[in-house]
Amino acid sequence: MVTASYVIGLGSNRRHGRYGAPERVIRSAIDALAAKGLVVGRVSRIVRTPAMGPSDRDFANAAVLVETDLAPPALLALLQRTERDFGRRRYRRWGARVLDLDILAWSGAHWSDRRLIVPHPGLAIRDFALGPAAQITPRWRHPALNRTLRQLHAQLRKPRPVDRTRRTP
Repeated sequence: MVTASYVIGLGSNRRHGRYGAPERVIRSAIDALAAKGLVVGRVSRIVRTPAMGPSDRDFANAAVLVETDLAPPALLALLQRTERDFGRRRYRRWGARVLDLDILAWSGAHWSDRRLIVPHPGLAIRDFALGPAAQITPRWRHPALNRTLRQLHAQLRKPRPVDRTRRTP
């Protein structure tokens, strides 16, 4: 198989017994992905973002560009094994977690099956994913939206006018 590039989103909002604070978990996870055979390229800055959903802990988020000959489902399996290696237990959607790894984008454009959709469906609307991804691959063009990550991020960050015609009850 031909080598493919992927943008992987990383998130953490729980301390790890060995690695420590979420920012260190992110750095250690990147090292773990390299140890598992992924060729690590560019790495975004780690940003602090408020949690989505019921978790009350802020997240540390980042993105990394990797190369591998794995197809998207095989890479997903490797990412899920890595999450388990870091102590991730899937029991509550959007809950606190030691490590969350997502395939955000792929050089093969798009992939869809019953377990995986690439690009990630939330990529264009989630600043905690889009911001770091745009840092490392600003010119990558979203195959469905036909806009670069830089354009999508600028659009997402653009201030919205307040609708003063709506009345609240």
